[in-house]
This record gives sequence, structure tokens and C-alpha cells, in this order.
Amino acid sequence: MRRRLINSTLAVVLVVIAVFGGSLLIVETRTVSSSAQERVDTEAVRIASIIDSRLIGGEPVNPDILADQSGGRRYAIIRIPGRDPIEIGSRPGGSVIRGFAEGERGETVVVEEARSVVMTEVRRTLLIILAVALLCVVAAVLLAVRQANKLASPLTDLAETAERLGSGDPRPRHKRYGVPELDRVADVLDASAERIARMLTAERRLAADASHQLRTPLTALSMRLEEVAVADDLETVREEATIALTQVERLTDVVERLLTNSRDPRTGSAVAFDLDEVVKQQLEEWRPAYRSAGRAIVHSGKQGMRAVGTPGAVAQVLAALIENSLMHGGGTVALRTRVTGNQSVIEVTDEGPGVPVDLGARIFERAVSGRSSTGIGLAVARDLAEADGGRLELLQQHPPVFALFLSREVRSRTEPEPERPVR
Repeated sequence: MRRRLINSTLAVVLVVIAVFGGSLLIVETRTVSSSAQERVDTEAVRIASIIDSRLIGGEPVNPDILADQSGGRRYAIIRIPGRDPIEIGSRPGGSVIRGFAEGERGETVVVEEARSVVMTEVRRTLLIILAVALLCVVAAVLLAVRQANKLASPLTDLAETAERLGSGDPRPRHKRYGVPELDRVADVLDASAERIARMLTAERRLAADASHQLRTPLTALSMRLEEVAVADDLETVREEATIALTQVERLTDVVERLLTNSRDPRTGSAVAFDLDEVVKQQLEEWRPAYRSAGRAIVHSGKQGMRAVGTPGAVAQVLAALIENSLMHGGGTVALRTRVTGNQSVIEVTDEGPGVPVDLGARIFERAVSGRSSTGIGLAVARDLAEADGGRLELLQQHPPVFALFLSREVRSRTEPEPERPVR
């Protein structure tokens, strides 16, 4: 592209120089010739007038006097009636330019100048034109190179940007070139890079969320299948198989929920459900893991509450909180249900060291973890809670108290419900 721009610019400049330079040379040649002819004519008239004045005054007329008074340096021949011709200067050879004048006493004056003088002036003019043309060519080449670089370099940058996008590097360059068309292409590429970056981020987030959220149900399902494999009693096998099928359903719900959130994190399928059933399900699922760790998990608080949300999502949020307490907390883990205003609240607390002070405000951010965990669980739990119109908060750092707030479905009751005792 650079070569084409330089060649095209140089071709245009050469054509312009050829047209205007040739025209200028022709005009200048004619001007120099006319000027030379005018000079010899003027000198002939001047010599004739000098001769007339000397003849009228009776003064002598000779070559030396005429040469001094006329000041001419060209060849002149004067013919006066009744006298010999008088010559001034040296007669030029070759082609000449002649000027003629006739005096009042019948004398004639012929002035001659070599045409080579005119050609010398024409050649001088031609050299000037060629010098100017050469400067124009140099300037045109420099300008063409600059313009070619100005246009070709951005195209090279844009090609590199497109290649980076194709190789999976979606960082926008935010570089502009001062050329509207190229800047428009750069805008489109940067916008595409940002869209690709968002898509890649969403895909990576989905993969991370899926690996984290599916780990616990798969582990629980594996434990149930192991128990089925070693059980001898048919009734025990049926019971464990039923529980395993329930966990498979929950696993399916987790997958569907993750896919739904990957398309639109604000999309929810909130319904009124029995909160006790979800809490009971989580207690049964996590109690074996806590027994294996030598710890306990208990539940207390208000019973018979109905909340508005997605049961599967609420179960995932509680699972994330319970798992977080198992991994990072200590002692007994307590789930407490209560009512505040028009909301149902589930609190999860343990007897561990709590949340570090420097992580308190950032505990729900992705990749933020006080230990060697992924830092994804609480972030996913918060997104799930918000997708159903609820919220997940850290109420207290020491000891840690996490609270899930859900919209409450109020049912008329004749008397307050008793709180469930600690188990």
C-alpha cells in the first residue's frame, strides 16, 4: 500500500510538472525572444537618433564616437548616403536577431545580436524550472511517504488488533489515528473487543460457578451411592436410593439455575414455599459431613414460615453458607429462622474465629477468601438471593452471622407459633 501511494502521488506530481513546466518553458522562450528583439530594435533607433543629431550639428560621425554615445555592445552597421558603411562591434556568427531603424537624413541602422544569447537565457530558465521541479518531486515524495505511513500504519495496527481478537486476547486498544474512516473501524473493533471480553468473562464465570455449585451435590450423591453399594437390607437400599434420586433432582435444578443465571442473572421463578422443608433438607444433607468432622449442626427459631423465592436457589444459598462454616468455621453451626417485618430471615452462625476485619466489606466479592478457597461460593450465593428478590448479608463478623432475607408470605394464625428447640 505504501508503494502504491508513493507511486501514485509521484505520478501525479510528474504529470503536473510536465504540463505546467512545458507550458512555462514555451512561454518563457517566447518572452525571451521578444525581449531580445525589442532590445536590438531599441538600440537601432537610438543609434539612428544619435546620427541624426550629429549630422544636423555638422559633427563628425565615426565608429568610436557612435560606440561611446550609444553604449551598445552589439554589432551594428550604419549606412549613410554618400559615405562608406560604418560598423560598430564584432559581427556575430550563426543565427542572429536583427533590429532595423531609419534616420531623418536617409541613413539606415541594422543591429545584430547572436541568437545563442537568447538560447543561453532559455537554458538558464530551463535550469530554474528543473530545479523547482526537482524540489517539488522531493517534497511530493516526502509528503507521499508521510501520508502512506499515516494510512498504512493504522491499517497495520487494526490488522494486529483483529488478529489479537481472533487469538483470544479481547483487550481494547483505545487508539485513534485522526482519520475518520480509520477511527470508525477502531471504534467498531474496540466495541467488539469489549463484547468478546464480556462473553469470555461470562463463560469463565459460568464454568467457575458450575464447578463450585456442583461439587457439593455430587459429593453427597457419591456418599449415598456408596451407602447403597454396601447396604444388605433391601429397605435401606430403597431409602438411600430415594434420597439419591432427590439429590439428583436437586443437582438438575442446580444446573438449570446456573444456565438461567448465565443468560440473565436477574431472572427468577419465585414462588411461595415452605421454608422449613428447605432447612430440613439441608440439615439432613449436611449432618453426615458434620458428624465426620466431629461437629454438630442444629436448627432453632420460628416454624411454619412460608417465603417467596425459588426453593432450589434458597437451598443452594444455605448450602453455600453451611459449607462455608464447615470449611472455615468451628464448633456447632446453628441455623435460626425468624421474622422481621414482612421478611423471613434465616441466620447461619458458628463458633469459629469469624470473618477477618479486612475482608468484612469484601466477603461477597468474587475471588475474595480468607483461606485457600476459590472465593466463589458466597458471591454465587448472593447472586442467587438477589435473583429471587432477596438479599444475603453479613450481620456480624465475630462470631460470624450470615443472614438470608426473603419476602414472606403471611398466613393468618390464631396464636403465635412456638419456636423450634435447639437440636
